[in-house]
Amino acid sequence: SGTVRTPSPEEVRAYLEESLAHYPHDPAQTEIAFFGGSFTCMELGYQRALLDIGGELVKRYGLKGIRLSTRPDGISPEIIRHLLDYPVQAVELGAQSMNHWVLEQNRRGHTAADTVRAAGLIRQTGLELGLQMMVGLLGDTAGTVWETARALADLQPDTVRIYPMVILRDTPAFALWEKGEYPIFSLEEGIQLCAGLLAFFEERQIRVIKLGLHASKEVEGQYAAGLYHPAFRELCESRLYRQGMFSQISRWEEKRGTVYVHPKGLSACIGQKRENIIWLHQKGLEVRVKPKETVSRGWLLLCPEGCEKEEQGIAVKVTGTAGV
Repeated sequence: SGTVRTPSPEEVRAYLEESLAHYPHDPAQTEIAFFGGSFTCMELGYQRALLDIGGELVKRYGLKGIRLSTRPDGISPEIIRHLLDYPVQAVELGAQSMNHWVLEQNRRGHTAADTVRAAGLIRQTGLELGLQMMVGLLGDTAGTVWETARALADLQPDTVRIYPMVILRDTPAFALWEKGEYPIFSLEEGIQLCAGLLAFFEERQIRVIKLGLHASKEVEGQYAAGLYHPAFRELCESRLYRQGMFSQISRWEEKRGTVYVHPKGLSACIGQKRENIIWLHQKGLEVRVKPKETVSRGWLLLCPEGCEKEEQGIAVKVTGTAGV
């Protein structure tokens, strides 16, 4: 919405030092991340001030390094050389879409070719490459979303972030939506689509490190339409569990049985408010879901009614749920 104030280097330092003083995780696995704007497009002196602070704190606390996000057209050989003067470990590109018409409709100001070129430059340096895509941009269809996903996967990124589109009040997108000129995916459509993307990227061995918008009072206060839920990723993972159960149990003669799942996947398997159990029941399938430590995360062990031994059950990998 263009209303966020850029913090001063002094404010950034104070925030980072306060956070790191009480940070409970392994420093060697911790990165300082500069997100929320196109980092390399900002004034060079400001960039250097933040990178100087980041570099100092990486050394002092023994951190993994610095991660930052920028626009695809904000990368050049000169910019890469500048970043390599600091302990930058990863650069993420806000590709958003790889469809030319969708990028134009949303006034992104860059092209798919810019993303391909920038991704190539980053990979040549040995830096970790992250790519970000959005789902539900103006003009998006399921087809354009999948076009983007396949094109990004072909660039062989280390990580991907999937940001479902949310329309906030008092923005150009909101004005179009109010006039009926922005038909956006329903939450159900978005869950089904993003569940498929999650499985697709995992099959390509690309980590999806973010799916959904960060839950915040600001977003919830300004929300008007779009694909927002505070547990959006869990809803997508839950959908994959549902599909995994249905694909097997629907073939059984008795259409009933017990499903064993790792305890950390129990909630997603059952679904919010038991929605997966209810949905399967509506399809004529009776399922009990039980936790079992010996079942690998991201897998199901399905045992038909009358199955005497759990070892006789059917093991099913639920692609896209490895992070549950």
